[in-house]
Amino acid sequence: MADPATLTMSERLTALVALPARMVFQVLEYPLMLIQRLVGIRGMPWVFLLPNLAFFGIFVVIPLFINFAFSLTGGTQLFLADRVYTGTEQYAYLFDCGNYLDPTTCREDRFWKGIFNTSVFIFFQVSFLVLFSLITALILNQKIRARGFFRAVYFFPVLLSPVVVALIWKWILLRDGVLNAFLVWLGFDKILFFVSPEWAMFWAIFVSIWAHMGFYTLILLAGLQAIAPDLYEAAEMDGTSRERVFWRITLPLLWPNMLVVIVLALIKGVQIFDEVFVLTGGGPGTATQFIVQYIYNTGFTQQVQNFGLAAAASVVLGVVLFVLTMIQLAVTRRRDNG
Repeated sequence: MADPATLTMSERLTALVALPARMVFQVLEYPLMLIQRLVGIRGMPWVFLLPNLAFFGIFVVIPLFINFAFSLTGGTQLFLADRVYTGTEQYAYLFDCGNYLDPTTCREDRFWKGIFNTSVFIFFQVSFLVLFSLITALILNQKIRARGFFRAVYFFPVLLSPVVVALIWKWILLRDGVLNAFLVWLGFDKILFFVSPEWAMFWAIFVSIWAHMGFYTLILLAGLQAIAPDLYEAAEMDGTSRERVFWRITLPLLWPNMLVVIVLALIKGVQIFDEVFVLTGGGPGTATQFIVQYIYNTGFTQQVQNFGLAAAASVVLGVVLFVLTMIQLAVTRRRDNG
C-alpha cells in the first residue's frame, strides 16, 4: 500500500471519493459470501437477476394478466372482483363491423377510426422517417466541416421529452404563434393549423419525424461506418458512378440496419400518443386520435369509464406489437447470423 505522505493531491481526492464505495463493498461482502455458499456459484447470477425479475413481474407481467382479465368483464366497477364476467363480448363489440375499411359501419367506430388514423400516420411517418434518416446519415458520413457538431444537433431532439417537443411545436403553430407571425410578416394570412384535419395530421407526422429522426440516423450512420472502405476504393478505381455505388454497395450492405430501423419505427409509430396528445389533443374532432388515445379516453376520460372495452382494445394492440417485436427479433437474428 502506498505511503499517504507520497500521494499527490489528485490521488488523495480519488481515494477519498472511493472510500464510501469501498465501505459498502466490505459491508456486502459477508452476506454475498453466505448466499454463495447456499446457492453455489452457478446460482449467483439468479441472485443478481432476482430484483429485476421481481420488478418485471410486479409491474409488467401481473398487470398484463390483470388487463386481460378486465377485457373479459363488463360494468363500471373498478375492482375486478366486483365486475361481471362477459367472456369475449368486448372483443365481439370491437370487431362488429359491416365493412372494416369504413369505420362508420362499425359499432365502435371510434376504435376503427383510431386504427385508420394510426395506419395513415404509420404509412407516411415511417416512410419519410426512414428516407430522411437515410439521407441525413449519408450526409453526416461524408467528410464535411463541423461533422461532429451536426451529428450532435440532429441527435439533440431525441434527448428531449416528447411532451417538451410537443409544447415547443404547439407554441410555434398556434394561431398567434411564431410561424403565423412569420407568415403575416411575409404578407400572408394566418393558417389555423389545428382546425384543419389535413394540417393537424401533417404536423403530427412532421413533429414525430423531427423528434425521432436522430435516433434512427444514428443506427444507419453506424451501419455506414461498418462498411469496409476498401469496397468504395475498388469501385472508385473501376470508375463506378456514385449512383451505382449506392445501389450496388451501400444499400445492400446497409439493408440489415434499414430493416431494424423500419421495424423499430413501426413499433414506435403504433404506440404514438404523448406528443400528438399534447400537440393536437386528438383533434380537430377525431382527425388525429390514434389507437392509444382511444384506449386512454375509453378507460379514463369518458364520463362513463369502460375499463373492459379499453382493456380489450389494449390486448388487440398488444398482439400487434408482439407480432412486430417478433419480426424485429427475426430480422436481428438474421443480421447477426450474416
